[in-house]
Amino acid sequence: MGEQQHVKFPQQVIDEYAALGVDLQALFSAGHLGTRMGVQITEASPERVVGTMPVEGNTQPYGLLHGGASAVLAETLGSVGAMLHAGSSKLAVGVDLNCTHHRGARSGLVTGVATPVHRGRTTATYEIVISDEEDRRVCTARLTCLLRDVNPGDGERLRATR
Repeated sequence: MGEQQHVKFPQQVIDEYAALGVDLQALFSAGHLGTRMGVQITEASPERVVGTMPVEGNTQPYGLLHGGASAVLAETLGSVGAMLHAGSSKLAVGVDLNCTHHRGARSGLVTGVATPVHRGRTTATYEIVISDEEDRRVCTARLTCLLRDVNPGDGERLRATR
């Protein structure tokens, strides 16, 4: 469950981050929490980020997918899109997350698809639709990220978290 798949990035993006000594696979992974929850990012670009997460291990006491788990998947996917939009000179920091839960999921994988609503110079907003294996909408989320300039030392902190 903790294995990371390799996301295919445009060569221009790979080169941009490699010049900074940053490993894209680590930077754009689901992070420690997402790894623990089994989040896998399968597609990533500023226009569309797709990822999956198993329901098993991410449920609430009634055996349904936990709403907080849906929020983790949504924030992960939206943040990756915002980071790709912003480029290597900025960091994307989530400032607002809204989730509406439509139906429960008890098993299988859920898939999230993040698409931009707004991509500006200082903020980026993504809508994330999470669906079950029968393509039924489980959750709709909206994430807004602040795009702030990279400060000295941010690169070191990013490399230290790997």
